[in-house]
Amino acid sequence: MSDHLRTALDLAASGIPALPLRVGKAPFGNCPPCVKNACGGRPNMKQAGPCVCPHPCHGWAAATTDTAVLTSREWAGTWRRAAAVAYHPAGMRLTVVDLDHADAIRWAQAHLPPTRMVPTTRGQHWIYTGTMPSSHGVRPGVDIKSRMAYVRWLGPGTGRIAPLPDTVRALGVKKPTVVVPQGLAVPRQGEGRACPHRTPAYLERGITMAAVRITDANSAIHNTVYATFLAVLSVHGRCGCLTEAHIEQLFAAAQAKGESPRHCSEAWANARTRLGL
Repeated sequence: MSDHLRTALDLAASGIPALPLRVGKAPFGNCPPCVKNACGGRPNMKQAGPCVCPHPCHGWAAATTDTAVLTSREWAGTWRRAAAVAYHPAGMRLTVVDLDHADAIRWAQAHLPPTRMVPTTRGQHWIYTGTMPSSHGVRPGVDIKSRMAYVRWLGPGTGRIAPLPDTVRALGVKKPTVVVPQGLAVPRQGEGRACPHRTPAYLERGITMAAVRITDANSAIHNTVYATFLAVLSVHGRCGCLTEAHIEQLFAAAQAKGESPRHCSEAWANARTRLGL
């Protein structure tokens, strides 16, 4: 029995789903019938599939605690070529914050609660209880590995495991790319019209409240976006105070709710047309 297989069996006995890694710390490739997920994928992958292949295919989804699978004939050749062992953190309801260098570690020490730590070749793994979507490059030198991911086994580490903090969950939230089409019409300064906004803070508060209205919408987002744009333009559309930055703020709120850039542009144009701007 190879050392790597022995490690995998020890992990499985502790309820930790394990899998072999090849040279380069990557999973072994799929067998011919499973290449490019032609088999439909594993049932525990993102898109549930029918594959029950006995080989260690499908990367992290091959991780298992079944000792009969780990020691099977189909896995034997893989263990002979294995260079390391990995585990699936979400399989035991864990999230690993992978800190790749000293700067990343210093950031974690300043912003994250202490938890179990495992030294790595260049940095550290910080392990928390709780799962979340995995995400790479959430900060310089910081990856999050939990669901649909694997982590190289480097030992049990030291320290008590803490609950997954909101700071880490927030890192995994992908902010939408705000698209504001070039040449979008911005209301021009009204000729001789007195500005009704007593202070810049009055305008900023109005734009913020409009963005919150879009963010808090529970349904009919298209109607809410159009109505909000119409309300903003009816108040701020003729004095010249409205800027591209304000429009971008409104578009960002709409796109964060799932509104497409095209629908944002159409709603804005329709509101301007209705008001004769």
